Amino acid sequence: MKILIVEDEIGITNFLKQGLEEEGYTVMVAANGSSGKDLYDQNAFDLCLLDWMLPKMSGLELCRYIRSQDALIPILFLTAKDTVAETITGLRAGANDYIKKPFSFEELLERIKIHFRVSDVPELLKWSDVVLDLNQYQVFKADKEISFTPREFEFLKFLIENKGKICTRNQIIDAVWQTSFEYDTGVIDVFMNAIRKKLKLKKDDARLKTIRGVGFLLND
Repeated sequence: MKILIVEDEIGITNFLKQGLEEEGYTVMVAANGSSGKDLYDQNAFDLCLLDWMLPKMSGLELCRYIRSQDALIPILFLTAKDTVAETITGLRAGANDYIKKPFSFEELLERIKIHFRVSDVPELLKWSDVVLDLNQYQVFKADKEISFTPREFEFLKFLIENKGKICTRNQIIDAVWQTSFEYDTGVIDVFMNAIRKKLKLKKDDARLKTIRGVGFLLND
């Protein structure tokens, strides 16, 4: 497995590179966003670790670029930013996870392992007139393709896979973000509103119910 680290603090970079290589990973590093972009363009990576505050090109800009090129590659932010607004901004840019500084190497390693897990899944997932192509990360409604972000796609996929069951907010955070946020789970509502809007589902649509204070329920 090949990991890209883009971090301008040389001490953190050396620490991470040494630790990950001892774990058997191949690691390449860049000290600024522009160099990180060049490395990404020239190599095939399996996961990216990005600092948010980078010279020449911010981690947020680099995240958006990488996500525009690859909908599936895990992107983890190494950052001291932790407000709800900043979290939403990062997730909308395509990040899969946050590791707040300072962090332990053991925690980072477990997060990386989680994102490297691969499950056997069917190619298509269907609900009502909605079809998810799990290989191409495409969403279709009544045979018309709808643009979904990777996070919105995973959110909808989790709901469909658990159709007929109440999906709690904590379950959604664990399954979709593959982490346990220390933030208000209200971030989920931002993505739910976007999904409803794109699928043209009103809030009172019985097919996708909000269970107040608990989570959501998807029905046929």
